[in-house]
Amino acid sequence: IRRRSWSSTIFEDAENDKTYDTINPTDGSVICKVSYTSVGDVDRAVAAAKEAYENGPWGRMNPRDRGSLLYKLADLMEEHQEELATIESIDSGAVYTLALKTHVGMSIQTFRYFAGWCDKIQGKTIPINQARPNRNLTFTKKEPLGVCAIVIPWNYPLMMLAWKSAACLAAGNTLVLKPAQVTPLTALKFAELSVKAGIPKGVINILPGSGGMVGQRLSDHPDIRKLGFTGSTPIGKQIMKSCAVSNLKKVSLELGGKSPLIIFSDCDMDKALRMGMSSVYFNKGENCIAAGRLFVEESIHDEYISRVVEEIKKMKIGDPLDRSTDHGPQNHKAHLDKLLEYCEIGLKEGATLVYGGKQVDRPGFFMEPTVFTDVEDHMFIAKEESFGPIMVVIKTEDLICEDIRANDTEYGLASGVFTRDINKAMYVSERLEAGTVFVNTYNKTDVASPFGGFKQSGFGKDLGE
Repeated sequence: IRRRSWSSTIFEDAENDKTYDTINPTDGSVICKVSYTSVGDVDRAVAAAKEAYENGPWGRMNPRDRGSLLYKLADLMEEHQEELATIESIDSGAVYTLALKTHVGMSIQTFRYFAGWCDKIQGKTIPINQARPNRNLTFTKKEPLGVCAIVIPWNYPLMMLAWKSAACLAAGNTLVLKPAQVTPLTALKFAELSVKAGIPKGVINILPGSGGMVGQRLSDHPDIRKLGFTGSTPIGKQIMKSCAVSNLKKVSLELGGKSPLIIFSDCDMDKALRMGMSSVYFNKGENCIAAGRLFVEESIHDEYISRVVEEIKKMKIGDPLDRSTDHGPQNHKAHLDKLLEYCEIGLKEGATLVYGGKQVDRPGFFMEPTVFTDVEDHMFIAKEESFGPIMVVIKTEDLICEDIRANDTEYGLASGVFTRDINKAMYVSERLEAGTVFVNTYNKTDVASPFGGFKQSGFGKDLGE
């Protein structure tokens, strides 16, 4: 398969016919060659998006008709959901059942939700002085920005595309989107489906390639009016700086996390076990809201760790296309290597490795689900995000005061608390400095609920009104 970069309504070769290999993390094999976008290709795509916005039918279209096209696109994604889930599994390592339900399923829901917003974006009339009949009237209008750039990560390739681009399109903008270099395939399939849905040419442009080159050019480009980014905090800072210096383009950032999960001794132990494991191991830990630190009350600590290890031993690690697999490969080799180094640092600092910490002895980029205990606040693994299947547990005596330690981080994306005591739950959740607080659950997101972080986890929201 030769997957080309997307511009206007056809697949096009990159400048100089340059390509790169996208790799299957299950066995390290080459899936196919993908066009490698140049700076010149970025400029052509932005020009196509600008032309589509200024002179094409998209911006002038009745909003209800624009919504109909997005509904049709969602229907086509649903018709192709098994294909999309298979591509996602092969390219990203996501377990197929999860890819079908979450990676693809929530993407479809997102486009349907925002399709419904197209004809509900409205301004206000404002009472002002001298507003009597036949005098003065003040009203506001909500206008699209124009060409928007979107840069997405590799952990939920299609879902991150949907979270950002569905709202962007519903508002009447055109977009230029760079998928992660290591996971471009569902974005390219999405582009194909957008043509079948009747989205006008130039409205959606997909540019696979280097973040350093393509992402930087998008940040610098004078014709882009907003950039939406999900990824690491250091890259987010660089993007924000470039957006400011270039043309003061708007920016929204969803960045790193080190989310605390506080587990009280009066919790529902079975639920806290199930959800606590999910908070760490969901999508192989490649999850921005993953619980980076578990504060577990001393009286239940040993039982909790023992039961976690029991459950890990039952997990089936293997081919993500196998419907019985619980835990697939990490997304790419460089990430696996970082995770192994992360575990080595934890050991050197004096944390206790209870389970895992090694690469699975088989082809591909598989890592054992890992558990560290005896972790102290000053340790590297207590402060830095792993973005992998590594449970970091801090044993504490008095959890009612742990909101202070939980907030001792520069991140503030998500958090959680498990307790049967509603007063305790409300007390702690009100004090946690995070964009989302889960109470007796975890990893629950919905298209109608806004999602975003505090502090160095970024600003701006995905999803919701």
